[in-house]
Amino acid sequence: MTPLKIIECPRDALQGIKKWVPTARKIAYYQSLLEVGFDTLDVGSFVSPKAIPQMKDTAAVIQGLDLSKTTTQLLTIVANLRGAQAACQFPEITYLGFPFSISENFQMRNTHKTISESVTVLQQIVDVAHSHQKQVVVYLSMGFGNPYGDPWSTEIVGEWTATLSKLGIQIISLSDTIGTAQPDAIRFLFSHLIPAYPDIEFGAHFHTHPNHWLEKITAAYDSGCRRFDGAIQGYGGCPMAKDDLIGNMPTEKLLSFCTSKNIPIALNPLHFEAAYNKATDIFSQFV
Repeated sequence: MTPLKIIECPRDALQGIKKWVPTARKIAYYQSLLEVGFDTLDVGSFVSPKAIPQMKDTAAVIQGLDLSKTTTQLLTIVANLRGAQAACQFPEITYLGFPFSISENFQMRNTHKTISESVTVLQQIVDVAHSHQKQVVVYLSMGFGNPYGDPWSTEIVGEWTATLSKLGIQIISLSDTIGTAQPDAIRFLFSHLIPAYPDIEFGAHFHTHPNHWLEKITAAYDSGCRRFDGAIQGYGGCPMAKDDLIGNMPTEKLLSFCTSKNIPIALNPLHFEAAYNKATDIFSQFV
């Protein structure tokens, strides 16, 4: 049985916190996460500090991490060529994550670019990433619908997947940005896209209401998805959701799902417990 690939996303959990989390606290928390054995750690973003002030110390955080005893790889979010060029200066970073929305409204809100302009930006990011032996992960934002009335259908998701494939993207994470994905849509997309694009690794980046996490994971897993993003205790999520209960997929729920299904996971349970406790310390103080 193929183990799940779990991507831990403390960046997504921390980025919306208005109270400043000191760099040293971030480093200590991330260091504990590196000991757990996650496939990838989403550690920060190279975007304007005006847009995401909590991530303005991403460079210092990366420089403060000890990666000598971990196999976990690092991912950072970039929104333009300048951010990609900055991220590529760090040999510690393996993946550049790019938020690509199929909702015109959300793409403008998120990157101040139209979808058409974002395709051009993404091509630039892919070029600079490949020239530095790094890989681009595209988050297909609003992949299960949007609150703006912009067109959405499974066919539209398929069309944009085809476009991303032509750009050479090899990892696409379908993102339930506002936590409204229904199991039928999840099953349809993963069961059709995974066999249609065997060279692309498809992942699930779910934001979820506490009562709906299991149906989302189950629908994706049963449809062939083996890459899942999570954030310990489910903090974070999209501020556009306008619902305090819509947060990230709690990593501990992913782990309990794996246990219930006897799915192998390459994580150290004792180190996960220690990281969970550190998360509690941070979120209880700063949220």
